[in-house]
Amino acid sequence: MAASTAEDQVVSVDGHRVKLTNLDKVLYPSTGTTKRDVIDYYARIAEFLIPHAANRPATRKRWVHGVGTADDPGQVFFQKNLDDSTPSWVKRRAIAHKEHTNEYPLVNDLATLTWLAQIAALEIHVPQWQFGRTGTQKNPDRLVLDLDPGPGVGLAECAEVARFAREILAGMGLDPLPVTSGSKGIHLYAALDGKQTSDEVATVAHELARVLEADHPDLVVSDMKKSLRDGRVLVDWSQNNGNKTTIVPYSLRGRERPTVAAPRTWRELAGKNFAQLEYTEVLARVAKNGDPLEGLTAGHLASLEPTPERMAGFVAAGAASTGTDRLEKYRSMRDGSKTPEPVPAEAAEPSDGFSFVIQEHHARRLHYDFRLEHDGVLVSWALPKGVPTDSKTNHLAVQTEDHPLEYGSFEGRIPTGEYGAGEVTIWDAGTYELEKWRDGEEVIAVLHGEKHGTHRYALIHSGGEGRAENNWLIHLMKEQPADPPKDAAPDDTAPAARGKADRAAPARSGSKPPSPMLATLGSTTEAAFDDESDWAFEMKWDGVRAIAEVRAGELRLFSRNGVDISVSYPELGALVEAVDGDAVLDGEIVALDKRGRPDFSLLQGRMHLRKQADVDKAAKSIPATFMVFDILERDGTGLMRREYVDRRAVLEETVHPDAVIQVPPVFDGDLAAAMESSGSLGLEGVMAKKLDGRYSPGVRSRTWLKLKHHRAQEVVIVGWRPGHGSRARRVGSLLMGVPEGDGIRYVGRVGTGFDDRALDEMMPRLKKLARKTSAVVDVPTADARDAVWVSPKLVGEVEFAEWTPTRRLRQPSWRGWRPDKEVADVKVEG
Repeated sequence: MAASTAEDQVVSVDGHRVKLTNLDKVLYPSTGTTKRDVIDYYARIAEFLIPHAANRPATRKRWVHGVGTADDPGQVFFQKNLDDSTPSWVKRRAIAHKEHTNEYPLVNDLATLTWLAQIAALEIHVPQWQFGRTGTQKNPDRLVLDLDPGPGVGLAECAEVARFAREILAGMGLDPLPVTSGSKGIHLYAALDGKQTSDEVATVAHELARVLEADHPDLVVSDMKKSLRDGRVLVDWSQNNGNKTTIVPYSLRGRERPTVAAPRTWRELAGKNFAQLEYTEVLARVAKNGDPLEGLTAGHLASLEPTPERMAGFVAAGAASTGTDRLEKYRSMRDGSKTPEPVPAEAAEPSDGFSFVIQEHHARRLHYDFRLEHDGVLVSWALPKGVPTDSKTNHLAVQTEDHPLEYGSFEGRIPTGEYGAGEVTIWDAGTYELEKWRDGEEVIAVLHGEKHGTHRYALIHSGGEGRAENNWLIHLMKEQPADPPKDAAPDDTAPAARGKADRAAPARSGSKPPSPMLATLGSTTEAAFDDESDWAFEMKWDGVRAIAEVRAGELRLFSRNGVDISVSYPELGALVEAVDGDAVLDGEIVALDKRGRPDFSLLQGRMHLRKQADVDKAAKSIPATFMVFDILERDGTGLMRREYVDRRAVLEETVHPDAVIQVPPVFDGDLAAAMESSGSLGLEGVMAKKLDGRYSPGVRSRTWLKLKHHRAQEVVIVGWRPGHGSRARRVGSLLMGVPEGDGIRYVGRVGTGFDDRALDEMMPRLKKLARKTSAVVDVPTADARDAVWVSPKLVGEVEFAEWTPTRRLRQPSWRGWRPDKEVADVKVEG
C-alpha cells in the first residue's frame, strides 16, 4: 500500500472503498509504530495470514488510543459482535448463543483486513473450526496447544516442552508446527482431517497435556490454577473447545512492542538466541522463505474439492456437532400438511450419490431449478432465464435453500398461498460427474441427462454482497463431452438378450474416434472400497493414452485429443495380427526400460517424431509397447454401454498378446495386492474400475479411480528463466500455469528433473513461442524478474509434494512434455 502525506485518505482495496484516518497516530509508543505502519504490515502479510483466518469467526482486540507502555497500558476493547459502522461488504456469519446472537466478520480478503487495521483491531483471534458454505459449523481442522510459561521460566522452557509434545503428536500420526505467540509462549498447531468434533479434539488434547505433565512433572502443568504454575510451563489444551479462540498466525499483538504470532521452524527452537519476533522481522522472513506454517492449510484447501472424505459427510459431521441441519431453512418455509412437496424430518445420511434434477417451475414467474446432490441434500439454484443453451451467453443462477434428496423426483402443483406456488415438472434428471466443487466459489459438473443428453456446466459465484451474495452465473462450457453413440446397447439390456439392439453399423474409415474415458483421482482409504469385490484393479501405465482402430486389416492410432499418431509408432502395426476381426481398443503406449518397466522420460524420444527416417531410427533404440485395457467396439458392435466385466471378457477373447501388444492382468477385488505390485514394479499407481461401470467417452468418471503412489500434475508452460553455472545459455527453470476460468493461473516454476537431452531440445522449442508479455498476471516479482515469456501452447507434466495454501506446486520435478495433450485438457489433479 503506497504511503501518503495526507492524514486521511480513501483507498480502493479489492474493489471496496476503505476510508483511512489518523494514519500518523502512534499505536506503539515504544517503537513509534503508527497506524500507517500497521495498515502497511497487514497489507503485506495478508497472503500469509488470510489462509489461517479465512471462514472462521474473528474476535478482535482493539487499541483505538494505542497500546501504551508497561507502566501505563493502553485501553483495550474486546469485540465479538459487529456494530452498525461495519461496511456492508465485510463477509460475516452469525453464531447463536443461549441468550443472544453475535455476528462475526470473516477475515477472507485484504479489504476486510485493511478495515480491521484502520479501526486499530491489532489482534485477531479465531477458533480451530471453519464455517461451511451454508453457515454450518464444521468440525475442527486443526489441533492447538498453547505453551504458556509461568513465573521463573521463559521461552526456552516452552521450546523444550514443545519438543516433548512433538514426539507424542508424531506418534499419533500428526505433524505439529510451532508458532511463537508474540506474547510469552509458543503455540503448537497440527492439521486434522475434520472427522472429530471439538469436544473429541479437546479431550485428546487434555489427555496429551496430562501425559506431558506425568512425564515431566517438574517442567509441565496441565491445570490452569495459578498456584501450580511457578517454575513450570502450562500446556493449555482448552483452546480446542469450540467456543474458544487463539490468536491467528501473523496477527500483531497489543504488547509494548509490535510483536507478532510468528510461525517458526523446529530448527529455530533449538537456537541460542530464540526470541519473539516483531513485525519488521516477520516481513523480512516471509519475503525470503515464505510461510513455515503453510502445510497447516494445505489440507483445508484440498477439502474444498470433491474428495472421498468430503463426499462421505465432512459437512454433515460438522452440522451434527452443533445441532444444526442442512434442511432447517427448507422446512421453515413449508408446511407438509399443505403442500405435496416432500418435507422430511432430517436430511439423508451423506452418501457418494451424484444425482441431479432440473425442474421447470411455473411459479409467479417461470424459472428453472437446478439441483445437484451433495452431502445428503440437493444443493439448489434458481435459473430465472432458464438453462443456458449457448456457451457465449451466461445466465443468472440464484442459490436457494438446500432441498431434500426426495425432491429429485417431485412433480406436482404447489397450492396457492404456499411458498413457490405453481406447477413443477421435471425438465431433465440423471447423474453427474463432478470435476470441481469449491464451496461458495465454483462448481463444474458434467450432467448426463435422461432427456437432454450430456452437457458440461460451470457455476461461478459472482462475488456480490448483501442480497446479491447468492448470485452466481451458470455457464455452458465450450468443451462438451460426447454422448454415448446412438447405436450402443441400452443400459438395461441384459448380455444374453442384446441381439439386434446390440449390433451397430461399422464406423466409416476416417470417422472421428471416440474420446477416451477419463478417471478421477482417488484414495485407497475412501469408502468406495469398503467392498472391494465391486472393483477390478489394473496397473496404471506411465505412457501416452491412445485409441486404436483396427479395420479391414489396417491400424489407425489416435491420441487423446483425436490426432492421428499412427506414423509415430509403426511397430504397433502388430496389433492387426493380434486382434480377431475389427475392433476399437483403448490403451496406453509405453516405452519399457531394461528392467521391463515403463519409463515416461524414455518415451519422450518417440512422442515428437513424425518424419519416417526419424521414427525408424528411434524405434530401434526405443521400441514402443501397447498396453490394451479396454474394448469399445468389436466387428461393428458397440460395447461402450456394456458393463466393465462384460467388456473385459470380450477384450480377452479378442486380443492375443505378443511381445509388442499386451493385455495386462487384473487384480479382482484385491486393492492391497495391486498397490503392492504396482509399487514393487516402480509403476505410477493403480486404476480401480467398477465392475458394473459403463464406458463414458470424454467423461471424467468416478467409476474409474486413479490411485497414485506420488502426485503428478499436467501444466501449461508460460515462460522460462535463464540458467546459471552449468546451465548457462540453457533453461534454468520453466514457469508453469493451469487453466482457470477464461485464463491461466500461475502455479510456480520447476527447475529439477531435466536431463541433458531435455535441456538441449527445450530452448529451440521455447524460442519459437516467444512473446513480449506474460500470459498470466499473478507471477511473483522474484520469478518474473528475468523471465522470458512464451505463448501458452506447450503442455508438460511434473511430480510434486503438495499444493501450498497460495495454490502453488511445492517441490515440483519435471517428468516430460505431453504433446498428446492440449492446453484445454489440463485440469488440477488435486
